[in-house]
Amino acid sequence: MPAENTTEILPLVNDQGEVIGSAPRTLCHSDRTLLHPVVHLHVFDYQGRLYLQKRSMQKRIQPGKWDTAVGGHISFGEQISDALQREAFEEIGLTNFNPTKITMYKWESAVESEMINVFATTTNQQLVRQNDEIDDAKFWTLDEIRSSIGKNILTPNFEREFEIVVLPYIQSVTK
Repeated sequence: MPAENTTEILPLVNDQGEVIGSAPRTLCHSDRTLLHPVVHLHVFDYQGRLYLQKRSMQKRIQPGKWDTAVGGHISFGEQISDALQREAFEEIGLTNFNPTKITMYKWESAVESEMINVFATTTNQQLVRQNDEIDDAKFWTLDEIRSSIGKNILTPNFEREFEIVVLPYIQSVTK
């Protein structure tokens, strides 16, 4: 299992996403009262397919399940836009993209609480999984995603985000 970075410091935020403090990553991942910000990037191709990554079987949370193309923590003192660009490059090799902010919402799991900053972009770049935290990555049609919901294939967070964030976003940009 990849070792968790025990020295990384994450910002703590309030319900409006404003930084109110900081804490070690390991503490944030074991205390649901420590709300910390993350970025998610939904990456579409020009055929309307959505790129997903398959989480490594070595991950502590939701191993082996398909998830958002890019997702990662914002480091203490780092701007959201910088974290988004860094994570996109680190995870799938995506560079020089123009993200659209969709929303921000709070997600609580059994082990942590995250303030998720959700973005989307469309690209024709060749995407390549960049690290050992990802076992696979590929473009999915919306029908393939819909037919996989509730079947223990996708992460619960992705399923929820797809239904309440991604689908309404797609409808708003295709009108």
